[in-house]
Amino acid sequence: MKPVRSFKILLVSLLVAFALLARPAAAHPAPFSYLDVQLEEQGIEGSLTVHTIDVAHELGIEEPSTLLDERVLASQYSNIKSLLQQRIVMSDGDGARIALEFNEIVPAPEEDALQLTFRADVVQPPELRIDTNLFPYDPAHQTFVNLYEDGELRQQFLFDADTAPQAHYAGTAAGVAAVFGTFVPSGAHHVVIGPDHVLFIIGLILLGGSLRRLAIIVTAFTVGHSVTLALAATGTFAPPAWLVEPLIALSIVVVGVDNLLRKEGQRDLRHWFALLFGLVHGFGFAFVLREFGLPQDSLAWSLLAFNIGVEIGQLAIVIPAALVLAWLRPRYPLVTKRIVTIGSLAVILAGAYWFVDRVLSLGSG
Repeated sequence: MKPVRSFKILLVSLLVAFALLARPAAAHPAPFSYLDVQLEEQGIEGSLTVHTIDVAHELGIEEPSTLLDERVLASQYSNIKSLLQQRIVMSDGDGARIALEFNEIVPAPEEDALQLTFRADVVQPPELRIDTNLFPYDPAHQTFVNLYEDGELRQQFLFDADTAPQAHYAGTAAGVAAVFGTFVPSGAHHVVIGPDHVLFIIGLILLGGSLRRLAIIVTAFTVGHSVTLALAATGTFAPPAWLVEPLIALSIVVVGVDNLLRKEGQRDLRHWFALLFGLVHGFGFAFVLREFGLPQDSLAWSLLAFNIGVEIGQLAIVIPAALVLAWLRPRYPLVTKRIVTIGSLAVILAGAYWFVDRVLSLGSG
């Protein structure tokens, strides 16, 4: 047998085998569902498209195509309604669940799918949260959500098994207030519970100074992290975590070392450290926001609110610490000096530990 002919036979055999193996998979539609939500002043309307194979699996029906028969579909209506009502969760900003009332259900034979419509007779909430995992049996299943407000597409979400609840904020004054009510506490909370940010700020103010000097330092840090937070949140530029996290730890070490090495009368560089390393810390804040989820239709408001929260958290640390040091310095200068020395050493040790730990953990990951 000639080599060319042998190759052709082998190629045809492989194609036939591939076709036979692919046939069962072709019978399974793409594991997607589609949810359209229309927000109106006096209610929420929507439609849901799901594949028959997914619904049949959940209901224990052996042949999915039978659901395309309107008589079978009518007999299964209550079961389908009960199933999907449990797995589409909409709630307002206070966590109160919004009851969805399903209306008609019709077959879509060309898509091997079912289409359902629903409505909720509620006043449009300033904050609407959506969560769904329609078919947990299939880890690859995804649900595409299109959210409309006043007839215009405002936001899109993609849910899979691991997606956290997503929020939409109405384009009204109440919606803006809801954004601030969510992101201001989030920004303040992150600073207060973040030991690296707390130690960096404390390291900056240990040497004290006039109210004007401390205000310049805090403002420089604010400017720095606001710029990079906006860059990362808008997707303009965002360095990887393996670079940012060790740099944040290193910034803490630098500030502590500067406190110990600077002699009286030398130029105060703390505002430059605050600005430079504020840029790095801003990328760290962006990682938090990425996990928290930024509403793209209210991006500017949410960034502003988060930054305001960060400032509130900073002031909650700076003001008490600065007042205590200002009271101690003229009364107990030796005690104050020891506090600065011990505090700076603690800042250096903590920063060094975090630097090594993050380099090792991120490198191994």
